[in-house]
Amino acid sequence: MLATSASPQPDALNARQRFLALVRGQRRGPWVALQRFLLRMASWPYGLAVRARNVCYTRGWWRSERVPVPVVSVGNLTVGGTGKTPCVEYVADFYRDRERCVAILSRGYGSTAGANDEALVLEENLPDVPHLQGPDRVALARAAVEELESEVLVLDDGFQHRRLARDLDLVLIDATDPWGLGYLLPRGLLREPVSGLRRAHAVLLTRIDQVSPEALSALKGRIARLVPGLPVIESVHRPEWLVNSEGEVGSLELLGERPVVAFCGLGNPEAFRRTLLSLGARIVEFRAYADHHAYARADVEALGAWAARQSEEAIVVTTQKDLVKVRLDRLGGRPLWAVRIRLAPLAGQDALDRLLEGALSTT
Repeated sequence: MLATSASPQPDALNARQRFLALVRGQRRGPWVALQRFLLRMASWPYGLAVRARNVCYTRGWWRSERVPVPVVSVGNLTVGGTGKTPCVEYVADFYRDRERCVAILSRGYGSTAGANDEALVLEENLPDVPHLQGPDRVALARAAVEELESEVLVLDDGFQHRRLARDLDLVLIDATDPWGLGYLLPRGLLREPVSGLRRAHAVLLTRIDQVSPEALSALKGRIARLVPGLPVIESVHRPEWLVNSEGEVGSLELLGERPVVAFCGLGNPEAFRRTLLSLGARIVEFRAYADHHAYARADVEALGAWAARQSEEAIVVTTQKDLVKVRLDRLGGRPLWAVRIRLAPLAGQDALDRLLEGALSTT
């Protein structure tokens, strides 16, 4: 059973959680209602700017620049938490298995000193695939083609980055929170109106195992009404094994054998908690940090003290995104493990593979 403290820890009350509580209506009162109203007003000019930008690209007033190799974009409509990194890995693996030289391009959000957490995870899982990060992804694409002789480019978090032309747009939608609370930023988590799905070549639903069949059916129905005929691929984030910072591998069965204390810095921390519970984990405490949290020395020391207060049999579990920043194999004398996750399409994989194969013939 998940234990919660009577007075939440300061790191659990991070800015994202406070914001989500505000926009979801979990906080009450006149001042909170006024804040929501002001956020809604702020979303109107943001929405106008996003729509104007898309019109400029759609009508050709602003030009998307093309490179001489296929570009596959993996993106979403909302801010964080859909599980793009496992999908990027899946796409890169697809082309690598076909003996194509592939490179990954990303903006590099959350980077502190060099590569950010997604890049570090991809570097560990795909050590032979170069990952270029920077704000100018057109320049990155040209460098990948000209200097690295890349034959396929995977554009990470690229749906809104229309300056670089792409041959395939895959849009991820998290089945547990599909529409970003129904509002554009900053009132909600939508980066652009849901009508933007009309630019997509396919939708990839993630975490479908964490919602009811009725909720999944309703979600697919709304997508079909928005964009009739758009391919929809259903997928889960399948845990494979535990891994530590030394590269050692552990069995997932360990989660059910010993008490588990867990922490993460994700856009959707609740999804990670549900994953652990689905594996039989006996979670005794859980800490959530902001997405892309950069663990300072004080954070690590606090986590170590927190872990040391648990029973001697306890293990500490986190995500690969967090482990690559903490870089320890023990916290507070307890073993520290990360759950290794892979994207697993459950329905529509043939359609996805055909789209990925077809992108090779577009240039």
